[in-house]
Amino acid sequence: MELTKKTHACVRLEKDGRTLVIDPGVFSEEDAAVGADAILVTHEHMDHFNEDRLRAGMEANPAAEIWTLSSVADQLAGAFPGRVHTVGDGDTFTAAGFEVEVHGQLHAVIHPDIPRVTNVGFLIDGGTVFHPGDALTVPEGRTVDTLLLPVHAPWNKVAEIIDYVREVAPRRAIDIHDSLLQDHARPIYDSMIDKLGGGAEHGRLTPGNRTALG
Repeated sequence: MELTKKTHACVRLEKDGRTLVIDPGVFSEEDAAVGADAILVTHEHMDHFNEDRLRAGMEANPAAEIWTLSSVADQLAGAFPGRVHTVGDGDTFTAAGFEVEVHGQLHAVIHPDIPRVTNVGFLIDGGTVFHPGDALTVPEGRTVDTLLLPVHAPWNKVAEIIDYVREVAPRRAIDIHDSLLQDHARPIYDSMIDKLGGGAEHGRLTPGNRTALG
């Protein structure tokens, strides 16, 4: 399996000639979902869910399908009848040859005055890679090889991110959710996560770059 980092929280996974895209949001490239056989969306916020990005992918491949939670599925099902599937915590399914488990229920707390929306994370191929969306969800009972780490967001601080890496204990962590992180601040984050992350290999990819998984 290969992972290609797209801008912000979006990634493309490729295996056996099939492509799975997760969270093509407004910060990701306009063609982020084009070429996808399957698309997963963790929640409804615009930096993870952009209807134009999804429509481009779905229209480019009439066989492409979407798996997501109800708040997103309800917005798309009418446009793509039979191609949008609603999932939630504990569900398992196969999407374009990828085995997917759904973990988590709620978005992390942004502020007590802001209602929490539903958020799910996707564990791919038995733990090869885990995308948590906007939450620090731990896939209980599962070993994670590559954790996609939401390194910078209005809802987190670096201490929480470090503790999250320690708790999940992946072999490696790759930064996502990083569009708001200034380049001059990245070495500070890198240094702290590298030193305090419990021994996990930590790195980041510039958009468009790829790495092998598993």
